[in-house]
Amino acid sequence: MRLFKLLFFILCVSLQACVAQSDKINGVSFVAANAEVYETHVKPIIDVKANYAAIMPFGFIRDLKHPNIVYNTHRQWFGETAEGARQYVGELRKKNIKIMLKPQIWVWHGEFTGFIEMNNEADWTTLEASYSKFILEYAQLAEELKVEIFCIGTELERFIKHRPEYWHQLVLEIRKMYKGKLTYAANWDEFKRTPFWGAMDFIGIDAYFHVSANKTPTVEECLQGWNPHVEVIKKLSSEVGRPILFTEFGYRSVDFTGREPWKSDRNMGAVNLEAQANATKALFKTFWKEDWFSGGFVWKWFINHANSGGANDTRFTPQNKPTEAVIKYYFKSS
Repeated sequence: MRLFKLLFFILCVSLQACVAQSDKINGVSFVAANAEVYETHVKPIIDVKANYAAIMPFGFIRDLKHPNIVYNTHRQWFGETAEGARQYVGELRKKNIKIMLKPQIWVWHGEFTGFIEMNNEADWTTLEASYSKFILEYAQLAEELKVEIFCIGTELERFIKHRPEYWHQLVLEIRKMYKGKLTYAANWDEFKRTPFWGAMDFIGIDAYFHVSANKTPTVEECLQGWNPHVEVIKKLSSEVGRPILFTEFGYRSVDFTGREPWKSDRNMGAVNLEAQANATKALFKTFWKEDWFSGGFVWKWFINHANSGGANDTRFTPQNKPTEAVIKYYFKSS
């Protein structure tokens, strides 16, 4: 009888561990395109063992001082619109891929959204009304489609800093119409100051932290580089009582990829597939085993897999590079 009880206890613990592992969010950031998606576009996501995809419709602002957001126009790519988001979600759901709907703002000429800042009260009020219309329409879509996670904004630090009460009220409005889990995608150097984490279900971080200044960092060097960041991230998670979600993570396949991972300049230098793979492996080894860490979304994954990435590509995508195998290994193991 004692032996039976012992074996039963071990079995229960093992099953609990399996359940905990299967709850990890193994996501890809599914880039909006000017076309519908079908099973052939979704299959590579299944093959890499992802269980989540971030769908990212876009709104556009003319410049950092302009208060009006334009979205759902005929000039946008299909995948950047609500209609495209609906179609993408429907196709992904056929293969049991869960969804984070993550509407984003694009400032013309690619200026950083964290610097959006109005000059006067009238423009701030206009921006608030425009952003509310934009994000609440997508919150309604998120509820209609029953997506698992809704991201209420991405890298909007100055907007939040100057208008914190607006954001607190916005969360309440979103909660009235959307019943799933909420997060906000804070930039890697912003998340410590975001004032409403207690109202979120996840602390969302776009995880472009400096981890190494070397041309081709080793996995061990990147692991060491993560140490100071991990302490800060873990402490915040404990203080707020919310798990961490990397709303974006990834590295470019270039020299010095761990030095300033947030940079996307096209003239960053030579292809370095090893650097990208090593930095990615270190990130997984650092975080995926932690119970206070919920998972994350690889930046970024294009719908036309066969024609994306590859041995001569310097961009973020891991597709058709050694890093794709790294991601598959850790997604499969978690």
